[in-house]
Amino acid sequence: MIQVLGSIWALLTGIVLIMLGNGMHFTLIGLRGGIEGFSASELAIVTSGYFMGFLSGARYTPKLIQRVGHVRVFAALGSFMSAGLIAFPLVTEPWAWTILRLLVGFCMSGIYVAAESWLNDAATNESRGKVLSAYMIAQTLGIIGAQGLLTLGDAGTSVLFIGASILVSVSFAPILLSASRAPATDVVRPMSLRKLFSLSPLGTIGIFVLGGVYAAQSGMGAVYGSQIGLTASQIALFIAMLFGGALLLQYPIGWLSDRVDRRKLIFGAALLGAVSCTLGWLADGRLEFMMAAAFLAGGVTTPLYALFLAYTNDYLSVEDMPAASGGLIFIFGLGAILGPLATGGAMESLGPFAFWLVLGAMFGVIALYALYRMSQRAAVSVEETESYLSVLPTASPVAVEAAGAWAAENAEAEREAEAEAEKDAEEDAGDKP
Repeated sequence: MIQVLGSIWALLTGIVLIMLGNGMHFTLIGLRGGIEGFSASELAIVTSGYFMGFLSGARYTPKLIQRVGHVRVFAALGSFMSAGLIAFPLVTEPWAWTILRLLVGFCMSGIYVAAESWLNDAATNESRGKVLSAYMIAQTLGIIGAQGLLTLGDAGTSVLFIGASILVSVSFAPILLSASRAPATDVVRPMSLRKLFSLSPLGTIGIFVLGGVYAAQSGMGAVYGSQIGLTASQIALFIAMLFGGALLLQYPIGWLSDRVDRRKLIFGAALLGAVSCTLGWLADGRLEFMMAAAFLAGGVTTPLYALFLAYTNDYLSVEDMPAASGGLIFIFGLGAILGPLATGGAMESLGPFAFWLVLGAMFGVIALYALYRMSQRAAVSVEETESYLSVLPTASPVAVEAAGAWAAENAEAEREAEAEAEKDAEEDAGDKP
């Protein structure tokens, strides 16, 4: 592992810095929006703007890269993103923030595509799983660390926005200086939604609803904290707990994923998410219960994303996996656009604690649909399932396709090893008198 990290440390350093800046801006929107008197519905539109931009960037950045190359696209998007971050306190109007969030979302998605292309190119077939794991950990640590940086300034001034812009600007130096050549960027055309649903109804519906969960957590969590009167430090801790739970629960759930029926695990994780949201709703502002609820609700969201990808791949041929991954990412993006709008509308009508009600309802839909699908289709044998994909909801199609390819190769290698072991055992038994 040390050898793998030694070859990609500069890329990972750049990713951590990017996530520090992007993570700061996500929470800052809720903090500063509350100071400016924006309503929950207005901030929900602003939040959805980011995911609209992100979805567009994932589709169009590969075309830009093919036309002008990685370095130019990466540098251009980085410049626009840095400028967008620093422009938020200049025009504090919901319509202006929505446009800026569209810009930042588009740039961030494109940056992921370029950076993940370099990262994938730096990995070998043997090291790809470790490289992807290190990349996902770096992303999550960056988001968590960003919440600590928010406590160093006042959201009512421009200081924190400037800090986020500086971090993003500086992050490109290690990535661009370490990228020795331009890798290939061939993102497969996404599978049609109709075909994807026919192959995996649970994967399609589940990841759509989960998109709403993830976007509501990451985009509206700070809005919720601001509206119930939490301090800036408490809001930062609340967001950090959402992603800290994801960091700690990803691997236990991933370990179980390769050993039990994934539909049962999806049901259990979604049920835990719904229960934790109920705890957050009943907490009535008590900090320790809200933090526990955030840890558990956020903790199951990222693993559920990876579970849906792996579960869908269980019903696909290796050739169809890249296209299906692209389709699932697109569906997740649609859910991420709608999730904050539903959450913001509910908070506007029912009060800030409706944040937990909407999240709990979405988790409940996933759990109930998983339970229903268990009655409609036989389970895939654990021995025939593909490996768990340790990817985050923020990953671009490049990383998801690379993870899918690695998972397919890994699962095939394991099956071949088991078959070889069984053959050796039979030969040994035949040699005995």
